[in-house]
Amino acid sequence: MTVLIPTVTVRVEDEPPLTLAVPPELEAAATTQFGLVSTEQAREAGVQDRLAAALVARRVWRRLTRGVLDTRCGPLSAVRWDARRRRAAWAALLAFGPDAVAVGACALALHRIVGLPPTIAPQAALPGGSNRLTRDGVTVRQFDAGLETVELEGRRVATVEWALAQAVPELPHPNGLAVLDSALRLRLSTERGLAHAHELARGRRGVAATHRLWELADGRSESAPESFGRLDCIDGGVPPDALQLPLDDSPYPERADLGWHLGGDRWLVAEVDGKEVHDVPDAAYADRSRQNGLVSTGRFTVLRFTGRDVYGEMSRTVRRTLTRLRGPGSRA
Repeated sequence: MTVLIPTVTVRVEDEPPLTLAVPPELEAAATTQFGLVSTEQAREAGVQDRLAAALVARRVWRRLTRGVLDTRCGPLSAVRWDARRRRAAWAALLAFGPDAVAVGACALALHRIVGLPPTIAPQAALPGGSNRLTRDGVTVRQFDAGLETVELEGRRVATVEWALAQAVPELPHPNGLAVLDSALRLRLSTERGLAHAHELARGRRGVAATHRLWELADGRSESAPESFGRLDCIDGGVPPDALQLPLDDSPYPERADLGWHLGGDRWLVAEVDGKEVHDVPDAAYADRSRQNGLVSTGRFTVLRFTGRDVYGEMSRTVRRTLTRLRGPGSRA
């Protein structure tokens, strides 16, 4: 992602045009912070307020909120979703200064937990913080009693367990399960750690509706779409009998994402394509060959889903297929 123009020419009031070479330290900060810098960082690098204002006026930079400058070049639509989420976290940290702590979904983004919604609201906690400080869509939260933090990229960030306790009650349920699965899969937490996070979450608004998600968390789900699909099937009354089903005697000795036992050695299996991987043609061709190999054994009926249609569609398709394969008198 291009975040800074190495040199820019601007006119400040009636003075001659000035060509600015962006200081390397400011360029480095902007790269780490996904195009964002604080006005204090700009001053320390030699870009004074008057010049920064001129850059904003010429639309070379943009003022995101008081104290935060956006040096990024090009449309935000060109930025990957994971980078946009971490950028939101940096927006809050820079807006509220060195005492700010990344919390909730923003902290999860900085921990590189996957499964969050495409966009998240910038938020940070401050000692004695008040929502009256919230501005321009950047939210201030009060410190939780006993909040534990770690340092990432030189800033304080809520631990994974604290961030999960804060975020899961507020997230849509598919995303809530996905971030819990991700924390286990990435080994950023453990079953004991999630149990602790669940206890920390008790009493928060929205947590009552999420208790089952903490119980369903499973690190074997290898992507957010798999987590979404698994929850859809559970909600739709067709929970899978197996996750990452071994396919040892198939021509492709790997694993299927989700499996439903049909009796004997026969299985219905579902493969869930994650967008970032399966947008690549080579990966798609490999998956097609793998699916053909599975079908050729006669043991497996294979269903394929993309991340776009998995939630809401998967359980209906699985139910129809199970009814057809097991017979009309069977229970899906």
